[in-house]
Amino acid sequence: MRNYTLLAFLFFSLSNFAQIRGTVTDDKGNPLPFVSVFEENTYSGTTTNEQGKYQLNVKEIGGNVITFQYLGYKTKKITVLAATRIVNMDVSLQEESFALNEVIIDPKNNPANAIIKSAIAHKKENSDKTRRYTADFYSKGMFKVKDLPKKILGKKVDLGDDMGSNLDSTGTGILYLSETISKVTFEKPDKLKEKIIASKISGNNRGYSYNTAALSTYDFYDNTLDFDVKLISPIADNAFNYYKYKLESTFYDDNNQQINKIKVIPKRDKEPVFEGYIYIVDDSFAIYAIDLDIKGYRMKNEFTEVMTLKQSFSYNSKNKIWSKNAQTLSFNAGIFGIKFSGNFNYVYSNYEFPDSFDKKTFGNEIVAFELNANKKDDAFWNEIRPIPLTIEESSDYAKKDSLQIIRKSKKYTDSIDAKNNKFKVWDILMGYDYKNTFKKYSFDYKGLLNITSLSFNTVQGFNLDSGFSFRKWDEEKGTNTSISTTFNYGFSDERFRAIGEFSHRFNTINYASIWGSGGVKTAQFNSAEPISKFINSISSLFFKDNYMKLYNLEFAEINYGQDIANGINLTGKVGYEQRKPLFNTTDYSFFKKDDIYSSNNPLAPNDFTTPAFDQHHLFKALVTTRINFGSKYISRPDGRFNIKNDKYPTVYLAFEKAFAASEKKYEYERIGASVQYDLSLGNKGLLGTNFRGGKFFNAENISFIDYRHFNGNQTHVGTSERYLNVFNMMPYYSNSTNDSYFEMHTEYNDTGFIMNKIPLLNLLKSTMNVGFHALAIPDRKPYSEFTVGLDNLGFGKFKLFRIDYAHSYQGGIQQNGVVFGLKILNALD
Repeated sequence: MRNYTLLAFLFFSLSNFAQIRGTVTDDKGNPLPFVSVFEENTYSGTTTNEQGKYQLNVKEIGGNVITFQYLGYKTKKITVLAATRIVNMDVSLQEESFALNEVIIDPKNNPANAIIKSAIAHKKENSDKTRRYTADFYSKGMFKVKDLPKKILGKKVDLGDDMGSNLDSTGTGILYLSETISKVTFEKPDKLKEKIIASKISGNNRGYSYNTAALSTYDFYDNTLDFDVKLISPIADNAFNYYKYKLESTFYDDNNQQINKIKVIPKRDKEPVFEGYIYIVDDSFAIYAIDLDIKGYRMKNEFTEVMTLKQSFSYNSKNKIWSKNAQTLSFNAGIFGIKFSGNFNYVYSNYEFPDSFDKKTFGNEIVAFELNANKKDDAFWNEIRPIPLTIEESSDYAKKDSLQIIRKSKKYTDSIDAKNNKFKVWDILMGYDYKNTFKKYSFDYKGLLNITSLSFNTVQGFNLDSGFSFRKWDEEKGTNTSISTTFNYGFSDERFRAIGEFSHRFNTINYASIWGSGGVKTAQFNSAEPISKFINSISSLFFKDNYMKLYNLEFAEINYGQDIANGINLTGKVGYEQRKPLFNTTDYSFFKKDDIYSSNNPLAPNDFTTPAFDQHHLFKALVTTRINFGSKYISRPDGRFNIKNDKYPTVYLAFEKAFAASEKKYEYERIGASVQYDLSLGNKGLLGTNFRGGKFFNAENISFIDYRHFNGNQTHVGTSERYLNVFNMMPYYSNSTNDSYFEMHTEYNDTGFIMNKIPLLNLLKSTMNVGFHALAIPDRKPYSEFTVGLDNLGFGKFKLFRIDYAHSYQGGIQQNGVVFGLKILNALD
């Protein structure tokens, strides 16, 4: 009975709408895409699709005045008199007869400049008219690919059944198609509450679309718009520093208001700027429309060729408000000869502009999905969807949705798995993966010739890693379980070591997780592992510099963590450790055969007989808390997804205690804290900071292993994206302490603000980094370091390199050097 009631209610709700639909063409019969269609003096609107088709839901038919608005064409109004529930109405638009008085444009008295200055002066007034609203929101997103090969660099391309099932034999077709219907409550500058009523992904009836209003708010009344970098609005307060303007034409809209079409021209090509057209209403100087391009290199995204953003605004003569009714964001991108394209359409309708909202309107939850948002049937979507599907989109839905049941069946998944799970003889060396999709588990064997398997250090010589892992998951419950083991054999010390690990995530609501590990391994004195196996191997074998210092660790530990409140995560760990000193067992290298390595003792590099510590054991407990202030989140039936608030810092707090040691002197307590914050400077760049401090108690005679070690770098190679956790010229263990400590890392990235203005250097399309790093510990002179360099360097689309000059100072000792950043090395460890 309940189901019949629900169906009756749904039918009644949908039948309350009447619909006007048809095709919009030009005077030659060519379809016009993305034409704004709306009912006069209401906020009921839509746009045409790529084939010029539209469907507009209205409360009732009879006396409706429907407006068709398209840039470059005369706006047309049609009164609908038919009293039927569905009206078919095709419309033809004529090109606009633009007018521009024949005047000689004096560069010192450019009419476009006067209009833009007025738009800037009236910006706050026009923005405030829509500073708070509620609205219905629709979005449709589509990604397409052309010429996708079956393999890239010898690696098979696996998009999964959901994304890749509609590609033809040439690797061309729709990768992703989704739609969202929601109700939005918004207040400037950034308060948002969105309720997702319906969500649809082609070929995936369990999925939830990410096409939300939260990700589509582009407001040109703001000074900058966020596209990874801050792009300058053509009517920003400082817009004349970045743009030139040309008044190309004027015309009158259906309300007899003069519209100025102004060409937006960047002054400098490499700046974070738009180019194209902005349409400004005369007298009120509100935005009438946006038609702007963004070049990929201008937003430091080399893979994107061009992105186009279009917005149209409708006018309500009753409240005299220009409000955005439609937005289109499209892009073209490419890599390795593969072409990608995307198109996102957004429709805003049924606006209301309240004078204020209740204080409880907005909270930390910014997006929430109705329980059955992804279960709406075709009848619902066909009735409520404001932009009709194209033939290609309809075909994609039909094919993927019909195949979905088959693809999820045991027979189908077993057949696909059987093909992919075939074992080959060379898999013994290269590694092997086994997957059971239906039962949701996988098995992995690492192999012996994996790129990360073989490494070299002076304790073990050449050593080989391999291992096995098992994973089982359940998307609906949010659980994920993994068990793995890693085997290591050192050919010089002739020692076999092994560790085992397990983890289990209980849910994706508070992310409660338990994980643990145990076994025997070689460990760096600095548990943060400041030097990677790959870098140490190169440094040792080619230059005979063995910076990695190791000891033998026999251990067992268990961890538990979860979110205990919004933005607060708590993790606890307890473990047992048995530590034994190790010594060099080899002097081998490719070059410098007559030189000798330093010892494995970080305290005495020339002492080859004295260990850095005596063998001992202890238990350790550690409690850490991560606090993200002002954190927001998205609620979905399958989980909760946290969103960090960039306005506030992230704070880490830690308490560590060593106890039950083999000798009392090894026991201690330590407290620590860290504050990390990225300060956005708008279009002028980003200032990153990381402040850390701590204090040991009862630690006068603890093991050197338990000292606070700082991340130095003696290899002149950087492997991280940013240098906010490293001293680029500091020897690895020169400032380790068992007392109090304070370290500061700051790095300013200009995101091109300075580099874009320097002739010749701006051709590099790079960014400039300026950094300062400092360390203070008792009974030692402070350490300070200054760096300056260029980031985003590379060839063509691949910007993988960075180079910095570093100068350090401590107690009268100065060092200078160059650090080469190879960010691709992150993947090797």
